[in-house]
Amino acid sequence: MRRVVVKVGTHVLSEQNRLCKERILNLVEFLVALMEKHEVILVSSGAVAAGYSILKLDKKLLHNRQAIAAVGQPQLMAIYNKKLEKFGKSGAQLLLTADDFDSRKRCYHAKCTIDTLLENGILPIINENDATATEELVFGDNDQLSSRVAYYFGADLLILLSDIDGYYDKDPHKHADATMRKIVHAIDPSELEVEKSANFAFATGGIVTKLKAADFLLERKKSMFIASGFDLSDVKSYMLEGVHKGGTLFTCKD
Repeated sequence: MRRVVVKVGTHVLSEQNRLCKERILNLVEFLVALMEKHEVILVSSGAVAAGYSILKLDKKLLHNRQAIAAVGQPQLMAIYNKKLEKFGKSGAQLLLTADDFDSRKRCYHAKCTIDTLLENGILPIINENDATATEELVFGDNDQLSSRVAYYFGADLLILLSDIDGYYDKDPHKHADATMRKIVHAIDPSELEVEKSANFAFATGGIVTKLKAADFLLERKKSMFIASGFDLSDVKSYMLEGVHKGGTLFTCKD
């Protein structure tokens, strides 16, 4: 693999209504190690969680969420760059919307920017432009954004790090005998219709949003890997050691 996109969810980045700096440091440490082998792009949620510690408004109202995200985005970037500095690295912020991918010109220029950053050893950190992307805030999620980033910006693999550590044959929270599917080549369309759920105050996703991201990439001959963002041992094993111990790989058959 030459280029890899890593997406991290809000639940991983935050704890008790604020960003969890210890987890962010662990994530950055992994990203820096990954950068030794690959070109790495980060898609990061967390702006609303970061902003809420400063601006405590009712998150159910769209304009409040947008204001909170506007406050939180620079806070989030400041924390990332502070952690990256420990390893002699720097990050760059890119805020995108679905419209950017619908415009061939804007998408091309965004890719050129990312290519230049990567050529110079900078970690591109992408988030949805929450202040203007109303549909994304209400209905969307960064799982879908990251799948577009992976495809349109030339990545070979998308890694999703969240509170979901893999794709099971049934809900592991309800069934003790649930078994993780380590490799998936196709997704049944019926599994994309299940109502999404995210048991967290700032989260917008769930397993279905991840399956939709995987389906988007599988249709375009790209791969995706789901692993826990709380315990990075599975993704480290797979990406840094080449051993698939845990997590789920979505990939086309040879």
